[in-house]
Amino acid sequence: MKFYQQWCGRAAAGNADKAWFKATVPGNIQYDYGVAHHFGDPNEGYRVEQYLPLEDCTFEYETALSFNRQPGETVWFCSGGIDYLYDIYLNQTKLYSYEGMYRPVELELTPHLTGSDTLRVVIHPHPKRPGAAAGTRQEADHSCKPPVCYGWDWNPRLMISGMWQEAYIETRAAEHITACEPFVRLAPDYQTAQVRFEIAGTDRYTVTLQDREGNTVYTGTNPEFTVKNPQLWWCNGQGEPYLYRYTVAGPVNTVTGTLAFREVKVVRNTGANGPDGFPKSRYDAPTTVLLNGRRIFAKGSNWVNPELFWGNITAERYEELLELVRDANMNMLRIWGGAGMNKEAFYSTCDRLGILVWQEFMLACNRYPDDPHYLAVLEQEATAMIKTLRRHPCLAIWCGGNELFNGWSGMDDQSLPLRLLDRLCYELDPGKPFFKTSPLIGMGHGCYAFKHPDMGGDIFESIRGSHLVAYTEFGVPGLTDVETLKTMMPENELFPVLRTKGWLLRHGLGAWGPGAWICENVLREYFGAPESIEDLVNWSNELQSTGYQAAFEEMRRQWPHCAMALNWCYNEPWSNAANNCLIDYPTKPKRAYYAVQRALRPVLFTAGMPRYDFKEGEAFSADIWFHNDTPQPATGTVTVVLKTGSTEKQLLSWSAEAGPNSNLQGPTVHFTLPESSEDFITLKLIAENGQENEYHLLLRHKKPTAKVKQMNA
Repeated sequence: MKFYQQWCGRAAAGNADKAWFKATVPGNIQYDYGVAHHFGDPNEGYRVEQYLPLEDCTFEYETALSFNRQPGETVWFCSGGIDYLYDIYLNQTKLYSYEGMYRPVELELTPHLTGSDTLRVVIHPHPKRPGAAAGTRQEADHSCKPPVCYGWDWNPRLMISGMWQEAYIETRAAEHITACEPFVRLAPDYQTAQVRFEIAGTDRYTVTLQDREGNTVYTGTNPEFTVKNPQLWWCNGQGEPYLYRYTVAGPVNTVTGTLAFREVKVVRNTGANGPDGFPKSRYDAPTTVLLNGRRIFAKGSNWVNPELFWGNITAERYEELLELVRDANMNMLRIWGGAGMNKEAFYSTCDRLGILVWQEFMLACNRYPDDPHYLAVLEQEATAMIKTLRRHPCLAIWCGGNELFNGWSGMDDQSLPLRLLDRLCYELDPGKPFFKTSPLIGMGHGCYAFKHPDMGGDIFESIRGSHLVAYTEFGVPGLTDVETLKTMMPENELFPVLRTKGWLLRHGLGAWGPGAWICENVLREYFGAPESIEDLVNWSNELQSTGYQAAFEEMRRQWPHCAMALNWCYNEPWSNAANNCLIDYPTKPKRAYYAVQRALRPVLFTAGMPRYDFKEGEAFSADIWFHNDTPQPATGTVTVVLKTGSTEKQLLSWSAEAGPNSNLQGPTVHFTLPESSEDFITLKLIAENGQENEYHLLLRHKKPTAKVKQMNA
């Protein structure tokens, strides 16, 4: 049986109050300290700064053990993981030490019990590389702690630690099932599947497998069996994410779970061999996802942990965020290497919703060493991650980490950490693809703006000219809403935007030069001088929505050469003043979310726009496309309409038929941009089923006019 304990905590060493306080498990010890000392909501104002002095403190948890034990039972302390550098004591005896946060703990206490026992978990300060610039993420490059905790442009430096996963005391009788993991292998024709269970603790059990409707597929004492005509698991938009349920019943306990039948590979993209078709070495990295033998377009986003304090994330929170992923017509999330692994509820929800997961290890934007100690810790942590996650059908790709081959990281194929991770994935989970890092040759990180001097035009032009096999990071920044901004800083700091404390704390002003994600210079170029923070928020969200629509649609038009579009990013761990995210903290969709949702509709007509702004009297043309991201053929008829003010003019009509998971290029629409008193004209694509796709074009007048301050919300 499981017995959950009441825990208390304290700062045991360092410059902090040493008094005991109530500790929440799962949770984070620094957060509990803040609650006890009335820090208030860390998402408001400058309150997060109160946690900074705690990063060099030693903390400890303590509980007086309370459980019932039957004769002959053993007693175990179990945890899904403890963060990050810790010792475990029973009474005064040290039983266990570990560096890492992903390895589950199963520690037998029986020989050391006295009848009046105290369990302590001592959490030491996080390691920092000696000689690294203090207070920077370079301090993380010899640690397997997710580097985002050391500070990022959208995440404050916050060195959290503690019992972030479930923890309990478990009593076990003889023949207790201590481990149970299913392994599945599909036949090449997908008509049969081999199922094998690895079960530890007893050799007496009954295995039962049921389909989604509750029908028994297999029951018996053999842990290996064959399933005929299995229902396949599909990602969102390609079919049902079909899950089977298993039960393994032993003499004293029963284990239940889900499994699925699916095969995932990554194959060479169309045209990836280069223009001559005959390279003497690999030209571009293969990135086309082959799911159950079907080539699919992977469309989605980059995921970061949704809270500053990871231990506080609940299954309900994952559910809310991931349902929005599904509803946005996405089928893949890239779990960015700076943040590491999520809780079990994240992956089980992705299993159920049909969301493929690209999982990175905890390496990002640093040069990780060939040091023996670091490699030993990395092997322990990576092994734990692989063994924990490999059973999930959602898990599609393993990746070493983020931007490790870039100039600021300087790693390469021969770096020992990446060779180690490659080996571990092959040995422990050989059926899944492995990338050493992202990006690889042919993949793209960027752009991260609607328009930047380095882009050679706006995002319409930049993406059209890129022609990559995969876009695994790209972004368009947008401000959060005015009410949220008011929780971050005094109202007198809101406008005009200056390098005040409030803006600097909640915005990466120094990341890419002045103005970073606000991009006020670009907003002024298109819309003129703002008169209020409301102007800036409105304009910023208009460009973010337009930019994301342009990018995702153009990437779809590049299929099948391009096979992946994952924007940076989906969510955020606290409220940023401006961010590339689609979901404002905690779970509030931005205007851009709905633009992406429309751009990723499975069957869609699009127009390949030349750029965003045009002049009166200019000749305009755009190619019309028909997209079908479903496994069935699709037909449709579209009417293209130009709307100027209250006047609409039909330009053309086109009927199309596209095969499964394919694109079809259609006619080109031509017209001369009219003279108008409006600042915008609209190109509308109206399908016969009533579905519409719209493009709002900025119209520059031959004679200057006053800028319109209100735009489409």
